[in-house]
Amino acid sequence: MYKAFNLSAIEIPRDDDYAQIGRGQNDSYAGKVRQALDVFVTGGALQGNALQQHWFPTLQADVFISHSHSDESMAMGLAGWLWKYFKLRAFVDSSVWGHADHLLWEIDTECCRNEGRDTFSYEKRNGSTSHVHMMLSTALGMMIDRTECLIFLNTPQSITSKGVVSKTQSPWIFSELVTAKSIRRTIPARHRRDPTLNFSAEEVRTKTASALKIHYQVDLTPFADIDADTLNAWNRAYDGSEHALDALYAITPKDEIEVLSE
Repeated sequence: MYKAFNLSAIEIPRDDDYAQIGRGQNDSYAGKVRQALDVFVTGGALQGNALQQHWFPTLQADVFISHSHSDESMAMGLAGWLWKYFKLRAFVDSSVWGHADHLLWEIDTECCRNEGRDTFSYEKRNGSTSHVHMMLSTALGMMIDRTECLIFLNTPQSITSKGVVSKTQSPWIFSELVTAKSIRRTIPARHRRDPTLNFSAEEVRTKTASALKIHYQVDLTPFADIDADTLNAWNRAYDGSEHALDALYAITPKDEIEVLSE
């Protein structure tokens, strides 16, 4: 990842086809994820390392969109807008959440029932849930690593603010924001002065939380603030003569990006 953006004050027109375009792209992603899950759950055994490394086996995207579940339509609309005007592929994280639940159901049905009963073991369910959620968190972190930038949809559904303190109730949003803040930045190849240097991003594994009502304090200071006016200015400035994301970087605040070589 190269840069992260904190996007607020945005509305996607409901009468446009943006969301349909975004869903079409992410349905393709979701189908590939499902195929990967079917491969790695064999005979009641979950191939943990393989699934962790290949949850998104062939997915390539330019932008990672982090959002609240309540803002899924907005996220899909933004994904469609990015493709329609800039030909940028956006990965919407909710494309895989439902597949995590599907995977848990398959594992629990086969491995977590109480013997001779139609009920589930509390202890076994705790174990399967923790494994799957940890692997999903790691896989999402690796996807953030591979995309060039992350856009966080900052809405009342995703973040609550009191003074200078911002909080979220979503463990997935918390995990993604911590990853985006902590991961070492990778300069795009087109920006590197010395093409012989090989920069790599650190894979950050973050913990998930239980399904309680928990507040996570988040730090958005490393994120460049953008809004609907920024997106409109980006659209007006882009003429196709450069990479679409470079046109965005040119009109947003510059930051000091630390990149470590191997």
